[in-house]
Amino acid sequence: MDQGIVGSIFTVIVFVIFIGIVWWAFSSRNKKKFDEAANLVFADEDKEESKKNSGS
Repeated sequence: MDQGIVGSIFTVIVFVIFIGIVWWAFSSRNKKKFDEAANLVFADEDKEESKKNSGS
């Protein structure tokens, strides 16, 4: 095998992995988990505000 064939095989493998990651990220099955993770920042802000308002 020369370097051209090895490079081509590596490129195909990386492309397949990339497509797999994109499919996983946009899968509707994972939407609920990603939505919850996206709102974690706002949940932390609510906790900090309630601590400030309670006088602690």
